[in-house]
Amino acid sequence: MPNKVVETPYPLIDADPHASRVIRYMRPSDYAVWAGATGAAPAALYLWDKWDPSKLKIRTQLRLGGLLGFVGGFLLAYQRSSFRFWGWSENKREEEKDLAELTDRARRGLPLYGESDQPEWIQGVAYRNSAFSQLKFHIFPMFNLVNHPHHGTDPEKYKPKDEPAPSEPTSSSS
Repeated sequence: MPNKVVETPYPLIDADPHASRVIRYMRPSDYAVWAGATGAAPAALYLWDKWDPSKLKIRTQLRLGGLLGFVGGFLLAYQRSSFRFWGWSENKREEEKDLAELTDRARRGLPLYGESDQPEWIQGVAYRNSAFSQLKFHIFPMFNLVNHPHHGTDPEKYKPKDEPAPSEPTSSSS
């Protein structure tokens, strides 16, 4: 079954990036979203208690709100970073970083997306389960934790460019 090709406004970097790459490629704005959500959840609970007092100590609720804000903020930041891998938002910085990283791996003779000790069919299952899973975080958070060869891009673009051979003089017979 062929993969569905999704038209995006920016170039596709990776259709199913490994979780470590998504986290490594996060921008400061992603960390700001994460921090904002971490602080916003307990702040909202505190303000809610001020608006409609419960007459209880809310220390435990604020801690739980902080934990939920931390987890929710991480999922938002992870999703924003994934959108750039998919080409759904501006990704020039990630494109350059990806090209440098994977070209270096190809130059050193390493597999582009890492090695996996999983059988090929398990890698395929992992890909099918985790592709676009960042859109379903509200139902079931799932991350790509398996190195596999299914990424929706042409691996040839990462191969080192051979230096052009010097042109040989043509001999003409008179």
